[in-house]
Amino acid sequence: MGTWTQEKLSRIAADRLPGFLGIQVVKVDAGHVRLELPIHDRLLAPNGYLHAGTVVSLADTAAGYASLSLLDESESFTTIELSASFLGTAREGLLVAETIPRHAGRTTHVWDVEVTTPGKPRPIALFRCTQLVLRPQGAGRTP
Repeated sequence: MGTWTQEKLSRIAADRLPGFLGIQVVKVDAGHVRLELPIHDRLLAPNGYLHAGTVVSLADTAAGYASLSLLDESESFTTIELSASFLGTAREGLLVAETIPRHAGRTTHVWDVEVTTPGKPRPIALFRCTQLVLRPQGAGRTP
């Protein structure tokens, strides 16, 4: 299993998109990730509501971290498919993304991610993501 901790993911993401957006790693267990993102003006669309790209970035980050949580340090992943269904929006507060593992195979991982706002009765968005597992050349192959 992976050695990716909450602290390690927070550190490496600080100068990348998740850090730029303000995504906070709250929980990392094997296949289960919880991220939070305080809503601020820069995450809103020109109409004053949450930008869809903000929600997708949060959910995709959660799915990616969930994949990493199952991989060794020498392995990585890339997103090969994603979809999002938006059920609501927000202008302020906190976004929470939590992963639900659907398939954790040797070559692919499939995640559902629910994005919520505490205190609201329904999710902001439902997200599904498929990750392709990347291994060093020759790893896991038999001669």
